[in-house]
Amino acid sequence: MSEHDEGQTGGGLEAEKSRRLARIDEMRGEGTNPYPYRFDRSHTLGEIRAAHAHLEPGAETDTEVTVAGRVMLSRDQGKLIFVTLQDRSGTIQLFVSKGVVGDAAFDAVNALDLGDWVGVRGTVMTTRKGELSVKVSTCELLAKAVRPLPDKWHGIADTDTRYRQRYADLIVNEESRRMFEVRHATIASFRRTLADRGYIEVETPVLHVEAGGAHARPFTTHHNALDMQLYLRIALELHLKRLIVGGMERVFEIGRVFRNEGISTRHNPEFTMMELYQAFGDYTEMMEITEHLITTAALDATGTSVVRIDDRPVELARPWRRVRMVDLVAEATGVAVHPSMPRAALVELAGKHGVKVEDRFGTGKIIEELFENLCESALREPTFVTHHPVEISPLARVDRDDAHLTERFELFVGGRELANGYSELNDPVEQRLRFEEEQKAKDAGNAEAGTVDEDYLRALEYGMPPTGGLGIGMDRLAMLLADTQTIRDVVLFPTLRPEVL
Repeated sequence: MSEHDEGQTGGGLEAEKSRRLARIDEMRGEGTNPYPYRFDRSHTLGEIRAAHAHLEPGAETDTEVTVAGRVMLSRDQGKLIFVTLQDRSGTIQLFVSKGVVGDAAFDAVNALDLGDWVGVRGTVMTTRKGELSVKVSTCELLAKAVRPLPDKWHGIADTDTRYRQRYADLIVNEESRRMFEVRHATIASFRRTLADRGYIEVETPVLHVEAGGAHARPFTTHHNALDMQLYLRIALELHLKRLIVGGMERVFEIGRVFRNEGISTRHNPEFTMMELYQAFGDYTEMMEITEHLITTAALDATGTSVVRIDDRPVELARPWRRVRMVDLVAEATGVAVHPSMPRAALVELAGKHGVKVEDRFGTGKIIEELFENLCESALREPTFVTHHPVEISPLARVDRDDAHLTERFELFVGGRELANGYSELNDPVEQRLRFEEEQKAKDAGNAEAGTVDEDYLRALEYGMPPTGGLGIGMDRLAMLLADTQTIRDVVLFPTLRPEVL
């Protein structure tokens, strides 16, 4: 059986591929199809391990199983071959005896290459050393691997190659498989929790006439038949709130959104959001459900509510800090700030702390810039930052006690924003004024500002009840629960520069 080193390139790789292709031709010449149509298995490898975990060393059973997987390792011991087989649920050893399968079948197993898919029939046993195994009676090739695998023991050392060739990364990298299991379990947990609370899962358009619901630069596309420009959605919000107007009361969507922005350890141009909207609630209920969703997902995905932040354990299952944005800025600068104060005073404060201010920034935006530059990275344990200025919150209700602030929050964990929620603005007259301010900002050169969405305003005119809304970035949450520092580790196929071949 051939071995492969990750460094094998050029002639070595081509020679190995040629050898394997020749073997495929040889098999076809013998009347064997190296790519059969199907194979029926009785158990996954994980199911066999679970059912026979306590089998004594040297035990043989009458339990017949039919399993399938990829060949990851093989050791020829003369009249015995030990093969490590891997499927999605784990690995198991194949015990292949020449005396059981016969000379021809034994030679066929010996001719397998690492990476080949096989289907096996046999009985469950353990070796004298206690290794759970399947004693093979028949072995059938299911798919011949033409390209050799990366080195199983060292994986794929180059991270760029890992992300481009995720298929190869998943084969050899158990840690990558674990991360995506955590991601799947997290999303499944959200769906269960929300269904239990009476939320209806919906799907809304990806192509939008207006790019609204967030501050972001959109991707544009063109619909040929209608001869019109459309935008890939930057948020799920405005269509979901139309459904609240329609009387659906509790809705959520988990879907891809697209923002034409930079790429970093926490940004990918397409990412997954969960947004929910609940009639008759406000931002306080949204904070409660945020804590419940994330803590429950941690338990479901990892078995514990403790996560690691800066290599320290943090218990999620306790009340999270709630603090106003203006108070955090005051803590960082020693100066009380508020959107009602003179703009010149905030410009001076920003300059003193090296925070850049553009001419188009109002007082609320300057406070946000101070927060992002001086406070955000220090928010390591879960913290709800609340009461954002009206200027930076065009879809949130004004705070019932302070007309310059809104009933809004963002959740920060490990210095990263994970969630955003608020008491939704449902006054169509005030919403129009907010949209018009957004349009002015866009016309003045702010590519991330929104526009006037006339259809959404029409929906609000039909009446939207008091509503709380929440958005959670599922990729960043998966990063937290899987304990990784880059979004590329939890996105199966992250956006990358074109590969130079």
